[in-house]
Amino acid sequence: MENWQVTEWVRHFVREQVKEGDLCIDATMGNGSDTLLLARLAGPDGHVMAFDIQEQALENTARRLKQEGLDRNCTLFLRSHEYMACCAEEESVSCIVFNLGYLPGGSHRTSTTAETTLRAVQEGLRLLKKNGLMTICIYSGGDSGFEEKEAVLSFVKGLNPRKYLVIQSEYVNRPNHPPVPVLIIKL
Repeated sequence: MENWQVTEWVRHFVREQVKEGDLCIDATMGNGSDTLLLARLAGPDGHVMAFDIQEQALENTARRLKQEGLDRNCTLFLRSHEYMACCAEEESVSCIVFNLGYLPGGSHRTSTTAETTLRAVQEGLRLLKKNGLMTICIYSGGDSGFEEKEAVLSFVKGLNPRKYLVIQSEYVNRPNHPPVPVLIIKL
């Protein structure tokens, strides 16, 4: 792995997890990078659901999926990730991906929040099937994210160790509040 950005580090585990035919969720679709990856991995027999509250995110993602011919096995929702449970059954999802913060290239005034993200993570954990993977890239610093970061890390540290394996990593020699990757595996 040559690219050591937090998203690429997490995608390594996503690539190991997602198999042809899987149901996956991109909880924060942004510009569609993770939606596209999940759609490729799940293949034509799988399905990806992606959520975002910004029309720009949905439009960017829809365009990318169409260009790659992967739009048929994806459903994009213009709604908050906290409502993902209305779209999937409990214990049916192989992988759920979160990238917290704001839309890259978008306004910093619109970003994920501690309140909605905690609800989304809780719902996502119910949706994950046994041995399912949830990834959370937590961005904080400057103008946003400290409250959300602390709330999410506190929540995941309190998860029952008999039901979930939680792995938190960190970049210890990077300045300016580097992102924090978290992996959760449902046991």
